[in-house]
Amino acid sequence: MIQHPIAPVYDAESKILILGSFPSVKSREQQFFYGHKQNRFWKVCAQVLGCAVPESTEEKRNMLLTHHIAVWDVIASCEITGSSDASIRNAVPNDLSCILSHADIRTIYTNGSKAHQLYQKYIFPVNGREAYLLPSTSPANAGYSLERLAEAWKVIRESL
Repeated sequence: MIQHPIAPVYDAESKILILGSFPSVKSREQQFFYGHKQNRFWKVCAQVLGCAVPESTEEKRNMLLTHHIAVWDVIASCEITGSSDASIRNAVPNDLSCILSHADIRTIYTNGSKAHQLYQKYIFPVNGREAYLLPSTSPANAGYSLERLAEAWKVIRESL
């Protein structure tokens, strides 16, 4: 079993929560979300929010919190081969109550279909909060260009 090594990003002002599935190998190495340089999460968010693409962990955290965005993952621990969401087995979900009780989360989004599937299976039955599926920013989602992702993800700006 691999344990999720990254603390959630949120504060009392967070209005939306974006959930991935489980950190990639690169993210686990860097100890921060969406660490693979081919993942388009930071580029998409910066484009949608109208700001520069953050480079450092501190810049990334500041961009999220400045725009009232919380980020975490659905899974707390699992068996996983490399970074493959498809290989996730024996998943244990994260307890979102720490975020939901301290922040005014109005909308929850999932980054990709695996995160959404895991949310529906493990978390929705517990908290009853609907989550909205966004197309994955992973490089494995080659069917979506950066422009197409930004178009789909602009709903996060509209939710703020």
